[in-house]
Amino acid sequence: MDILINIVLPLSLAVIMLSLGIGLTPADFRRVAERGWVFAVGAICQIAFIPIVAYIIIIAFGLNGVIAAGVMLLAFCPGGVTSNVVSRLANGDVALSVSLTALVSLLSIVTVPLLVGWAVVHFMGEDAPEVSVASLAIAMFLITTLPVTIGMIIRYFAPGFADRIEPKLLLLSSILFVVIIIAAIASNWDLFLENFATLGPALATLNLVTMIGGLLIAAALGLTWAEQKTISIEVGIQNGTLGITLAPIIAGVAGGIPTIGLPSAVYGAIMYMTALPFVLWLRSRKRED
Repeated sequence: MDILINIVLPLSLAVIMLSLGIGLTPADFRRVAERGWVFAVGAICQIAFIPIVAYIIIIAFGLNGVIAAGVMLLAFCPGGVTSNVVSRLANGDVALSVSLTALVSLLSIVTVPLLVGWAVVHFMGEDAPEVSVASLAIAMFLITTLPVTIGMIIRYFAPGFADRIEPKLLLLSSILFVVIIIAAIASNWDLFLENFATLGPALATLNLVTMIGGLLIAAALGLTWAEQKTISIEVGIQNGTLGITLAPIIAGVAGGIPTIGLPSAVYGAIMYMTALPFVLWLRSRKRED
């Protein structure tokens, strides 16, 4: 289990983020300037709207302590490669999805350590571990920003190789995602059973409310239907893998996946059960922009 936590888990997330970076080009980031308003909507929703919804759900479902802190940790983790795949499934704006995922993932090196530091103290009080914001920021850089950057470099200097390897990396990323979720739940099985009756509905609600909320916000602001779908998915799908990976660093443990990572694992298990029907509904709706 120590090998899983200390080596396999961080490397798995790094591979997932590498698969994101290898699909990016400088043109993706130029779109940030060209479509600044759309990106601002998506980024603000991910950084502010999701944590606010998560906080309200924590109160509504009576969650507390380390479980509540774990839900907030999940809310702080931006959507990963999964959201890009789901956007394609929904016939959304895939270029917007990829660019927004990359942008917010890069911003998370600053936002996640600061917000996590607040959440553990707020919800755990005297039981809160001492979170080193600097150590967490370094870890975020190594397992997210650096792999994305390396992927972009590969794409820039060897586009043919990048085209060949990208589908394989996406497949590997999907397999690793499933393995990580299973391992996280298995290592906390008793705690999973004890909390699932409350935690499962709470996280399903988080997923649905953020997806619907993202769609409504984008619609109210006059975005196109493809952009609305993409914002909905980017806002509604969180990177549970990142939450699981950061959990041992936050808790300061070397063996096993700590309790603070359990909400991210449960979310990863139930997300598709709640998100998939909604995404298929989005795909079925035809609108003229």
